[in-house]
Amino acid sequence: MRICRITHPQFDEPRYAVLDGLKAYVFASGSFPGEESEPGPDALLLNEVNLVAPVNPSKIVCVGRNYREHAAELGNKMPDEPLLFLKAPSAVIGNEDRIELPKESQQVEHEGELGVLIGRRAKNLSEDEDPLRYVFGYTCVNDVTARDLQRKDVQFTRGKSFDTFCPVGPWIETELDPSNLEVTTRVNGEVKQHGRTADMAFSVANLIRYIAGIMTLYPGDLIATGTPAGVSRLKHGDTVEVEVQGIGILKNSVYDSRTN
Repeated sequence: MRICRITHPQFDEPRYAVLDGLKAYVFASGSFPGEESEPGPDALLLNEVNLVAPVNPSKIVCVGRNYREHAAELGNKMPDEPLLFLKAPSAVIGNEDRIELPKESQQVEHEGELGVLIGRRAKNLSEDEDPLRYVFGYTCVNDVTARDLQRKDVQFTRGKSFDTFCPVGPWIETELDPSNLEVTTRVNGEVKQHGRTADMAFSVANLIRYIAGIMTLYPGDLIATGTPAGVSRLKHGDTVEVEVQGIGILKNSVYDSRTN
């Protein structure tokens, strides 16, 4: 099932909806749909609504160096346990929205990733619990990074959290096995990154268990699971696409105000 967020003149806030062909069946509330939530019987046509970012997380937990070849291309050692950092929720944009290059950076790069959306409160999971039971669905994420600032600052907050630095979408796929999915990033149609989630050092299940042992994960929270090798610099006028097998394509243009 595909879940999206939409805006429409009859709503005073974005609403979640189930996509079915060219129709969107809307949930009654704008809040994150729980396990027991069902959309209403009436549908809107897709050409009548505007798709926005399908997530509105309280936090975005990202995983660094989860693909060995990506760690190697940046000259970093693989960590012995997941390397976590947070990305500001205010960085979230949706499919077809514009990535804006900040004047503070000369090296902004794409990082295509599988995104995991949490559906149930998760904290200190026991060993006999299946972490995947806490997943609501999966989406595409571009963990846009100001690489020069990341290196300068040592820690990741500034280089990862500029406004527009977290494209997510185009929707959430709830029926998916995350264990061996293709993750591909293209810039202007040229493949830059290609990997499989089977290559991750720490699986989705392991990441959820590890993170939930540190911080409570709430419904709607987003985990970005790491990026394959092949990151490259973005420039004004580029079009970057992140495609995850079984989900779809997240597409964004790149804008640099310094060119105008």
